[in-house]
Amino acid sequence: MQAQMIPFPNLSPEIFSISLFGTEFALRWYALAYIVGILIAWALATRAVKSPALWPAATPPMAPRQVEDLLTWIILGVILGGRLGYVLFYQPAVYLENPAQILRVWEGGMAFHGGLLGVIVAAWAYARAQGIDRLAMADLVAHAVAPGLLLGRLANFVNAELWGRATDLPWGVAFPGATAQSCGQALGEICARHPSQLYEAALEGLLLGALILWMVYRRAAFQAPGRILGTFLAGYGIARFTVEFFRQPDAQFITDGNPLGLAWQIGGYGLTQGQALSVPMIALGLWFALRARRSLPAQVAP
Repeated sequence: MQAQMIPFPNLSPEIFSISLFGTEFALRWYALAYIVGILIAWALATRAVKSPALWPAATPPMAPRQVEDLLTWIILGVILGGRLGYVLFYQPAVYLENPAQILRVWEGGMAFHGGLLGVIVAAWAYARAQGIDRLAMADLVAHAVAPGLLLGRLANFVNAELWGRATDLPWGVAFPGATAQSCGQALGEICARHPSQLYEAALEGLLLGALILWMVYRRAAFQAPGRILGTFLAGYGIARFTVEFFRQPDAQFITDGNPLGLAWQIGGYGLTQGQALSVPMIALGLWFALRARRSLPAQVAP
């Protein structure tokens, strides 16, 4: 069994660190993933609004300058929504007892679904303040998100966090740390785990991102407002729902009577917290995509 494991590569979460005035500052791969992901999203969105032919009536929903302003709102939405989502969805009791820890974001703890809600609220508020068509702007934002997801999941792998369930498959990875290596007696001392971060990077980032860009630049999907938004929501939800079968649930959901870490159970069947949060995304995404499909011009309809 041990011979089938892939040793975790010798990777450091930190790119470099420096000491200034007695304080240690470090640039981590995860922070760099956020920065580069935001820059790529800005570049994609700016390119799209500079291409009038992509939009209905050859009229982009916003100007390049407004893309830069929107970016500030979105960054705040990601940070605040991601943190509050983690607090409310995954560890409400812990933070209720220690509310001061909610602000300690540098210790980790961000939830994608919360970040998504934060982005939606921030973008909606900006669109309303600027008189911008909200659905068209949602398409613009949604088409630029996948590269950031790809980089974020790769950074999760480098950090040796959010690893998967135990496996005896030949590509199982022996992640470092006592928690990752302690797979439980019921699993027969198997301490290789699914590299679920890489599964998510491939599905949520690479595959979904390539599909969306193809739809925008080859199938004129911006011509049907809501279609890219729906594709992103449903695509991410399906990818996350699928990977949850291989991803290790958060420790607070795992008990002796619930080794699979199911957060919602009925009649012996259940969903992990990630799957439960993905179901509304899938339903809403399909609704937007099907609604938009009816307005897609005949010459570009599938």
